[in-house]
Amino acid sequence: MSHHKIYKHMGFVTEFKEFISKGNVLDLAVGVIIGASFGKIVTSLTDDILMPILSFLTGGKDFTDWFIALDGSNYNTLKAAKDAGAATVNFGLFLTAVIDFLLIAFAIFWLVKLANRFKKPAVVVVTEPAATKDQVLLMEIRDALRSRT
Repeated sequence: MSHHKIYKHMGFVTEFKEFISKGNVLDLAVGVIIGASFGKIVTSLTDDILMPILSFLTGGKDFTDWFIALDGSNYNTLKAAKDAGAATVNFGLFLTAVIDFLLIAFAIFWLVKLANRFKKPAVVVVTEPAATKDQVLLMEIRDALRSRT
């Protein structure tokens, strides 16, 4: 390996280390990990709590089994339709995805509201703007006139 290739390789490694060590990348990694865990909670909330309630309200039919088979046949479950190779419009699954999204958005809204409540307010320091050359000249004239009397 030539000296030039080694130098380029070391530059890449150094640049990569700098990129990885930046706060934004680490914050993003933490956000992705927490987001994945949060997604599991929301999925459980939807599948294990809300969907059974919706299923009960709709007469006991499984919410995810709301579909239309495009081949005109009648299947009891989505799995049966898929096993038969039928093309299906799965509006129950779509509705589940919409409910998941709304739950996640609602939870994030409350999480941000809660975080903002605990965030320390930014300290605002009010400073006088520096006087312009014209203002300095006028103040000198004013002071000179005052000292004459």
